[in-house]
Amino acid sequence: MYDYFEHQADVGIIGIGNTLEEAFVEGAKAMFQVMCEIKEVEAKEEVKIEVDASDQETLFVEWLNALLAQKDIKDMLFSDFDVKIEGNTLKGVARGETMDLDKHEVKTEVKAATYSQLKIVKDKDYKVQCVVDV
Repeated sequence: MYDYFEHQADVGIIGIGNTLEEAFVEGAKAMFQVMCEIKEVEAKEEVKIEVDASDQETLFVEWLNALLAQKDIKDMLFSDFDVKIEGNTLKGVARGETMDLDKHEVKTEVKAATYSQLKIVKDKDYKVQCVVDV
């Protein structure tokens, strides 16, 4: 599950999951939903992503920014994700397809995930959040 929070100029995203990995996956879905209708993006191609960081909060931002970089490099949109976190290293897979303006309604361009309002909270679920620059 993912959600959003109010931010003055940009968009706050929240990923919620039973595990930290699930929360990271949901955060990625939230970010791509800002850009397009992800239910219209088929998981045809797979891109592997590996990132390291000094802590898990930073790892979330690095994960999202690596996804944005691959989106731009490969001209793709992603809708399905797998994540494995060990310490402060993330190995993940993003699945999607080449961007097709006839098929995909592009909503808002996300330029970057930021450290603004970045946090990870563990209650009954894991919640990860940050602001994305649009």
